[in-house]
Amino acid sequence: MLIGVIADDFTGASDIAVTLAKGLPGEGGLQTTQYAGIPCEPAAADVEAGVIALKSRSIPASSAVEQALAACRWLLEQGCEQIVFKYCSTFDSTDSGNIGPVTDALAELLAVQSVVICPAFPALGRTLYQGHLFVQDRLLSESGMEHHPLTPMKDADVRRVLQRQSVNRVAHIPWQTVVAGSAALQKVLNDQPVRTLLVVDAISEHDLTTIGRACKGARLVTGGSGIALALPHNFIAQRRASGKQARAPLIEGPEAILVGSCSGATRQQILEHQKAHPVMKIEVRDVLEGNVGPEQLTAFIHQHQGNAPLVYSSGDPAAVQSIQQQYGREKVAEALDNLFGKTAQKLVAEGTRRIVVGGGETSGAVVSALGLVALTIGKEIDTGVPAMVSPGDKPLALALKSGNFGEKDFFARAVEALRGSAERSAVINQA
Repeated sequence: MLIGVIADDFTGASDIAVTLAKGLPGEGGLQTTQYAGIPCEPAAADVEAGVIALKSRSIPASSAVEQALAACRWLLEQGCEQIVFKYCSTFDSTDSGNIGPVTDALAELLAVQSVVICPAFPALGRTLYQGHLFVQDRLLSESGMEHHPLTPMKDADVRRVLQRQSVNRVAHIPWQTVVAGSAALQKVLNDQPVRTLLVVDAISEHDLTTIGRACKGARLVTGGSGIALALPHNFIAQRRASGKQARAPLIEGPEAILVGSCSGATRQQILEHQKAHPVMKIEVRDVLEGNVGPEQLTAFIHQHQGNAPLVYSSGDPAAVQSIQQQYGREKVAEALDNLFGKTAQKLVAEGTRRIVVGGGETSGAVVSALGLVALTIGKEIDTGVPAMVSPGDKPLALALKSGNFGEKDFFARAVEALRGSAERSAVINQA
């Protein structure tokens, strides 16, 4: 294994995993596997990039540090030469958040002097300029993220947010230095007198490619998934990896779509999906009061099999906040995670082979409930969302979508993207 990634949620892990798997255009990427949590066994010999998906984005800093260090040690045991700490491209982290503490701890463990900090993801409109994070043409603090129920982002200056979390010096590398090229940027990275977290501007994928090339040989890199664009290139250029095209893990069989995100993008995707497909809305209150459970969800999905049935608990932020205030945020989250996890278990036991999941927390709940340890990364369905397949005699095909990702017709396209011919399924079963 050459590159090891520590991701703070499941869909974020999928996002960077497909980035590593596809690599630069015309060049190919690395053979990539995503792990649900820290594995107990060594990685397969052919894995070139391993992505560990934690569920640590919103947990206390001390717990996040402990998990990240354990993940890093496992990746180092697999031979990783470069560690990437992946967080959200909207830098979801309050002043008491864990991005700074985790970065500090990894920098100490790996004995590095400078660390790149770059959450930018221009393909989805997240850019970093003069140290400020933008979503499309709005500052992060004016993009709607300032109202996020868990991590309200009220300051778009990544330098200030990070410095309030970190014990290390925080500095800035402006866009003008990035466009001077990877050699100039690498010199700045290498010339830090003390341990420094370097917030690096990026407004295009070309900038991210420049940053990735400049990170050749860096023991630790942090950022959104875009930071990984050129990292495979550094090993391919050294002929330490051949450059591979991601395999498409396609499976025949019944399908289901489970959605727990309340993002605006997901709500629009549900509205689009219900124009031509059956959709069932779950009232959170009914779940909490025991009136709705896995039996009702699976019955609806079986009734509409073959037409991409979708069940969802998504609601507008105000409604979600009201329920959280009445019942408690933790209780609501636990109830929905339990519902979707048990529903996924029941569906798979009854023959479902293709599952599309919307929402990071929901994705984590489903993967954990199904006991999936390693998922092979296939082709990209939509920006940042790969097709994935589980190992074994009865493989599952999955797509795990972060709340804000995907075009309006994502759910219908994702179900079809996971479909394969009987011949293709037989090949996967024999692999």
